[in-house]
Order: sequence, then C-alpha cells, then structure tokens
Amino acid sequence: MRKLFRFLRPYGGSVAVIICVLMLQAYCDLSLPTYTSDIVNVGIQQNGIDETVPESLAEEDLEHLLLFVSDDEKRVVQEAFEKGESHTDGYSVDYNGSIFSLKKSVKEESGSLEELAEVLEKPMMLVSGFDSESGMAEEIRKQLSEMGERMPGIEEQSVYDLLSMMPDVQRTEVISGIIEKLDSVPDSIMEQSASVFIKNAYEKVGIDTDKLSSAYIVRTGAAMLGLAALGMAASILVGFLASRVGAGIGRGLRRNVFRKVVGFSNAEFDKFSTASLITRSTNDIQQIQLLTVMILRMVLYAPIMAVGGVWRVFHTNVDMSWIIALGVVLILIVVGFLFFVVMPKFKVVQSLVDRLNLVSREILTGLSVIRAFSTEKYEEERFDEANRDLMKTNLFVNRAMTFMMPAMMLIMNGITVLIIWVGGHGVNEGAMQVGDMMAFIQYTMQIIMSFLMICMISVMLPRAAVSADRVDEILKSETLIRDAQDRKQLPEDGKGEVCFHNVSFRYPGAEEDVLHDISFTAKPGQTTAFVGGTGSGKSTLINLIPRFYDVTEGSITVDGVDIRDIPQHDLREKLGYVPQKGVLFSGTIASNIMYGNPKGTEEEMKEAAQIAQAEEFILDKKKGYESPVAQGGANVSGGQKQRLSIARAVAKHPDIYIFDDSFSALDYKTDVSLRNALKENTKEAAVLIVAQRVSTILHAEQIIVLDDGKVAGMGTHKELLKNCDAYYQIAASQMSEKELEEAMKEVE
Repeated sequence: MRKLFRFLRPYGGSVAVIICVLMLQAYCDLSLPTYTSDIVNVGIQQNGIDETVPESLAEEDLEHLLLFVSDDEKRVVQEAFEKGESHTDGYSVDYNGSIFSLKKSVKEESGSLEELAEVLEKPMMLVSGFDSESGMAEEIRKQLSEMGERMPGIEEQSVYDLLSMMPDVQRTEVISGIIEKLDSVPDSIMEQSASVFIKNAYEKVGIDTDKLSSAYIVRTGAAMLGLAALGMAASILVGFLASRVGAGIGRGLRRNVFRKVVGFSNAEFDKFSTASLITRSTNDIQQIQLLTVMILRMVLYAPIMAVGGVWRVFHTNVDMSWIIALGVVLILIVVGFLFFVVMPKFKVVQSLVDRLNLVSREILTGLSVIRAFSTEKYEEERFDEANRDLMKTNLFVNRAMTFMMPAMMLIMNGITVLIIWVGGHGVNEGAMQVGDMMAFIQYTMQIIMSFLMICMISVMLPRAAVSADRVDEILKSETLIRDAQDRKQLPEDGKGEVCFHNVSFRYPGAEEDVLHDISFTAKPGQTTAFVGGTGSGKSTLINLIPRFYDVTEGSITVDGVDIRDIPQHDLREKLGYVPQKGVLFSGTIASNIMYGNPKGTEEEMKEAAQIAQAEEFILDKKKGYESPVAQGGANVSGGQKQRLSIARAVAKHPDIYIFDDSFSALDYKTDVSLRNALKENTKEAAVLIVAQRVSTILHAEQIIVLDDGKVAGMGTHKELLKNCDAYYQIAASQMSEKELEEAMKEVE
C-alpha cells in the first residue's frame, strides 16, 4: 500500500482537490437523511410547523400559558409579545379576537428566542394536554381534592378557570407538582406537544396549517434536490479528476518502466523474462491504475462518510449507536476471514499470468517449428495446463469473493430490521420520532456502505499490491551497465581504433570465465574477423564493445579511452551494429534503413541499400522503399532481413562496424558482392566480423581464432593455415581438398 501511495505523490495537488470535493459530496449525502427526517417529523407530523415558539396566538391562549409560568417568567413572555395583527409565513390571519404577535426583535435574536422557548416548553405541553382532554384536568382536580379544597361546581369548571380562581401560592404549588412529573418526559414528546399547541394556536387565529405543511415539504424537498444535484456534480468531478490521476499514473509508470527496461543490460534481461516484463508493463500497471481510481473515488470517500455518519448518528439518537458498532464488527469479521483465505492466492495469480504469457509467446513464436514436428497436441496440452491453473486459482478467488456480497447484504438487512425493532419500541414509548428512526436507518446504511466500499476495494488491493511490488522491482533495479561519474569524451580526431587489453569476462552468477585474457587491436581501415567453434565466445566478445556486458577483468578502449569512461550514448554513436539475428521494426523499408540516421538524405538511404545488395528486391516491390515492414520483419525473408539490417548500419556512417555473423543467410554470390561493396565504403572504419564461413573472412587483415574462450591463433588467412591447427580444422571442414591444397601451396 505504501508503494501505491508513493506513486500518487507527484499528483498531491490533484489529490488535495479530490479530497475537498469528496468532503463536499459527503456533506450533501449526509444532509439528505436529516431533510428526510424533517419532512416526516415536521412537514407531516407537525404540519410544517418548525417554530419552537408561536409567532401569533390568540389572547386567551397567551393567558392560558401565563397561568403556568412564574412571575419572572411571565414578565419575559409578556415582553416578547405585542398586541396587533400578525403574518406568519405569508399567511394572513382571520380571527375576531385580540391577537398577540412575537416581536421582531425577539425573532432576530437567537438568545432571546431560546430563552422564551425554554420558558414556554412545558406550559405549551400542559395547555395542549388540557385542550386534548388527556386527563390532565382530572389530575389538577385530584390535586385540589387532596389539598382539601372543595370549590362549588368544581366538576363543571375548566382547568383554566380553576387555576385562575386559586390563590397564587396554591396555584404555584399545584403547577409545580405537575411540572415535576414532566421532567421525565422525553424531549421528542415535548417537541411534539409544543407543535400541537402552536398548530392549534395558528388554527384558532385563522392560519391555514395545511398550506404551511405543503410549503414546508416543497421547500425542504427543493433543498434536497439542490443537495442531490450538488452531490452529483461533485461525484462527476471526482470521477473526472480520479480518472485523470489514474491515467497519469499509468502513463508515468509505463514511461518509467520503458525507460528503465531500455537501459537494461543483457544481465537484467536474463533476470527478468520478456514475458514477465510485458505482463508488468501492461497487466500490472493496469491493476495499479484501476486501484488508484478506486482509492480516489471510494477509499478516500469511505472514511469521510463513516466519520460524518457517526457524528450525525450521535446527534440523532445515541441510544441505538451500539447497533452500528455491531454491524461494523460483523463486517470486519467477514472481511478478515476472506483476507485470511484469499490473500495468499492473489500473489499466485500474477505468477500464473506470467507463466501463461510465457507459454503463449513461445507457442506463437515457434509456431512453424511446432507444425513441422507435429507437436500441436503437446503444445495444446501445455497451454491448457497453464490456462487451467490460472482458471482454478481465479475461480477460487472469485468464489470466495462471491460469498462477501451476500454476507454483507445479510448484515445490512439484519441491521435494518434491528433498527426498526428497537426504534419501533422507542417511537411507541415516545423516546424518538418516526423521522428520527428513518434518518438513523439511512445514516447506519451510509456507515455500513462506507465499510462495504472499503471491503470491495480490499478485493482488488492484494492483487494491486503484488503488481506494485513487481513494477517497483523493475523501477528499483540497478543496471550493471552505468555511465561513469567522471565521464570522458572521445577525441575529435579519433578514427575508431578498438583495443582489447587482457580482457576476461564471466556472466553474472556464473562460476567461471567464458573469455580468458584476450588482447588484440582492431585498426581503422582494416577488417578484424573472429572465427571459432560453437560456444567459443565470438558473439560474447563482440557484445562487450557496445557494453551490452562489462568486462570482468582487463579493459577495452576506443581511440585510447576506456569504454567504461565514455557515455554509453557517445560510444554507441560510433558503432554500426548488425546482430546475429536480423531485427526489423514495423514501419517501412525506408524507416528501417534510416533508423540510425533519421536526418539522412534519400541518396544516403539508396547508397546504403546498394552496398547491402538490397536495392534489387526493394525495387521489385510496388511501393519500393515505402513498402511496409510487418512486426519483426515477418513479411521479408531471412536474407532480405539481414541485408536490410546491414543497410541500416551502413546508413549510419559509423567509425566502427560490428557484424555478428550477419552474412549467414546470404548466398555465396550476394556475400561476395556485399563484402566487396563494404570494402570500398569502409576504408576508414574499423570492421569487426564474426563469421562461421571461412570464405567470408579470407581477405581480412586480421583473423582471431577463438577456442573455448581463449585466443588459439591470430593472423591472416594464410598465416593461420600454416600456424594454427584449430583454424586449419575449420578451413578443412568447409573447403574442398583441392581448394585446401592450393591454399597450402600459396602459404608455402
């Protein structure tokens, strides 16, 4: 996970913006349940009355309220109201009696309004209880009887008349006894009783409470739609930014991996297989990119929602918060079990993908050989085995993960039922309102969904973490071939003289050297050829010059400068390299010839093709030099591929030509013509040739015979026939007895 976040570091600004937008989205999503609760509690149950204090009420209602407050509180209430017409929410009143309205100054000052609401909270509940004939009148009559007070006609008198007829001391004592019992009443019942009183007060003065209810629902619904639209816009913006960041990370990783791989020496290519490098550059980076988008869209959003939901829940109903804790614990148990079972398998999946790619690549590359030996059945079985292993592992992982969603849905539905069960009892007991229960359900689902989102990401996380490790392994790998800190420049008047000074070489991890104490000089204007049996080290020796490997002992110099001190780019600019196996790139013949000299002229291109004896078959094609070349040169023959590779080296005009057995696919006539043309055009360059055929190197100024990594002989063709038995054996195997006898006579 640490590596994944390290990949995000360059996009810190975008991530900060995404977090801010996610907080806005979370605010919108977390606000919706509150509005739902308000619609149910206020808009429906309280007829849209959300005031804690009536803004207009009849004179008799005000007098009733004043019966239940102390003298000090009575003064606060009287100062808060003024006599006159009133308008509440735009609705005019229609009442014949005196109307008292809440002063504007009290409305605007929250402190005064809160103080007034606290004073009138219990009186409004008492009045609404008396008006609804809930038994409170009998309670007061009962208390008067207990006090020994028998008033004539007490049964027929209203509670308000009885209280007004009582002395102040007795009235205060009676009311205090009733109010003490109200201390245990839940706040929700208090609020509902207050809204009932305000509703009755409004209806008495002629306010249409049905219109108040409709207006409140429409107003709240409009606010919900606005928040939903804002949340949707935030979600779209987050998706856009997350996709850009994910695509940027994917692009950057592919670029960095490509640059790293291009700089690999052959030792690194031996460590990382081609199939593995392809998988890491495509499948692994795709996993990282996909997870990055999910992290920015869901993983960062989930904790914001969870924390916000918990905070909202504690402001809704703390008594049921244990239900959320229960749901979270159950989810963590399910996720922990799945992680324990599935996590090890994710590490196996990527290696199986590597293996499948390797088998597929081998089969597709060697298809002609497979058909020639009729081994299609064997290769099908080999592919099926690799494919089946990957399928079995993926099936195990997917089957385990399919268990997660039903388990999560079971937990969510169970938690919902539990909330309704507990909340239903709370509503029945008056401890909470229906809207609060609905809001609690929504908040709980949001919290659980947040954990569920994290769990869904956790399915991808192990595989992406493995992919990140594999990609990071490439990015952190140190290539053995590096430019020296104290770089040296090649002399401007250098001609390309190559010198081997007691060179020995051993492959990384090998137990013994493959080249032993080799010394020679390849001079400009001369051809130096290397010949020897298979495995004698010819190609290995040639590959030391471009620094595909570095020497183990000794040194190689170009124009007197150790190649390890020369920047690799400068060194390879001096070289024209033709590999043992001709390599062409998809494009055209012209683009392949001018690959090393993209700014060259058309004349240079044609001259290189003529020297390489390629012009004839090029001109036979309809489009000539613009003829397409398929990937890997699949639409040209082996000989044509070699000639185009040679033309590519010639068009570069290097100081040093390296031909690694580059004439093997040419017929004798073409070979002779090509070498003669090369001789004319490489008079000032050093030419190094690895050859299997003696006829190719007959006229070389210097022939070096290699045997088991050691120099067995060095000299011209004639000198070696006389002095080197190994060379004589090679020549004897390729020349007729007559040719060999004539050659030996020339030597004598």
